[in-house]
Amino acid sequence: MWLLPLSVPLLGLLALLARQRGILAAGRGALNRVLRWARGPACPRRTHAFVFSQCTHGRADSVLETFDLHAETHHTLELGRVRGVELDEVVVRAAPRRVLELGLGCGYSAVRTLRLLPPGGRLLAVEADPLSAELGEELVLVAGFKHHQFEVLTCSSAEAIAGLRRPLHGDQGEEEGGLDLVLMDHDPQHYLPDLRALEGWGLLRPGGCLVLMVFRGHDSVVRQEVLEHVGSRPQSYSSSVRSGRGGIMEVQYREETISLMSSGDAIG
Repeated sequence: MWLLPLSVPLLGLLALLARQRGILAAGRGALNRVLRWARGPACPRRTHAFVFSQCTHGRADSVLETFDLHAETHHTLELGRVRGVELDEVVVRAAPRRVLELGLGCGYSAVRTLRLLPPGGRLLAVEADPLSAELGEELVLVAGFKHHQFEVLTCSSAEAIAGLRRPLHGDQGEEEGGLDLVLMDHDPQHYLPDLRALEGWGLLRPGGCLVLMVFRGHDSVVRQEVLEHVGSRPQSYSSSVRSGRGGIMEVQYREETISLMSSGDAIG
């Protein structure tokens, strides 16, 4: 019983500290938003300089943590932590050996993907902007990956797909070739044309290929066009559609059936 008089002020002190922490966290969040606004649009050079100078070279997790730290106070075009976790879940589930990334940016999603690929897995990244392609490739190398694990093409997505027109053949011992995973995080206006081109040229692995499309909240028209394309081909696409909180749409391709899904709750 003698502890009761002491516990009351102690609980009050703990509540005050918790409240102060909440106020500090809210204030820090507000300050970060002000800093992002003051620093203007996303800049590949600033992103690269910060990550290159602050991360531990040769450690992919350190590179990703430094990207996320930079994004707290700067605008960024990278996937970010929330979408990155969704991407991780897909890569782990699919265990892809051949990945095509349309839109390298500064290399954030490439690093996330490469660190989870199975042995022998390889990523082909496409970036139309020469500066971003150069800076992104360097940060992928900084993360510890080698050129036998990935390649960067500096061209448009349409040019890259045209260059891959010949069906991809599997490695020795594999029964079928083609891409296992495609990540689209470039110009959303190209999502549907690129998906059609990948299908038309037979670049998606017949046994199954996941196509991920990143939507950031202002692409409702493009999203609707993709859904209409899916709806117009019921023999090839499933009508089941889900949307993850990060806005990543997941299209699962099969030789005879394609189902459209996403890592989240179903849309009614």
